[in-house]
Amino acid sequence: MQDPRQAPVQTATGQDQPQTAAENSAVDVPANAPEVMPGIETLLKQAELAAQEHHDAWLRAKAEADNIRKRAQADITNAHKYAVENFSTALLAVKDSLEAALATNNVAVDNLKSGVELTLKQLSSVFEKFNLTEINPAGQKFDPHRHQAINTVEADAEPNTVLQVFQKGYLLNDRVIRPAMVSVAKAKTVENK
Repeated sequence: MQDPRQAPVQTATGQDQPQTAAENSAVDVPANAPEVMPGIETLLKQAELAAQEHHDAWLRAKAEADNIRKRAQADITNAHKYAVENFSTALLAVKDSLEAALATNNVAVDNLKSGVELTLKQLSSVFEKFNLTEINPAGQKFDPHRHQAINTVEADAEPNTVLQVFQKGYLLNDRVIRPAMVSVAKAKTVENK
């Protein structure tokens, strides 16, 4: 009996030659032989599914990042738009006091003055609450970062000393929002005779 792994193969010369099982499977694949291709196809499908899941996750992450960026932009816009809301609300009481003073008829000068003083106190407390401080540098050394010299005047005071304040300046949280307008002392010139 012949080995089943070796089936006779007829050559061109007409001679029967034995064939190995590997050669036999390359030529004829029996119907009940296990297929190698479905394993590769399964792996390919799994890889495609994994790639699709990663792509979907990437798209979701990109959309989330876009949403975060848009929310941050809206927050910044609102912060700029409503930055002075608290300050404005605090100033409303000052405006109400001024309007009440103007609405009163036949007001004595003393009453008007005391009303204006109370309103100034209200305004000063609002400024203090929001770290808005005044620059009133009379008698101090001239500081070009906080003061604006309108003119220089020969005086007995030390040169570069603020002699007069024409308009007070203001700081908001240590940042100059309006420099003080001042007159500055300069050294007296000696006349030659």
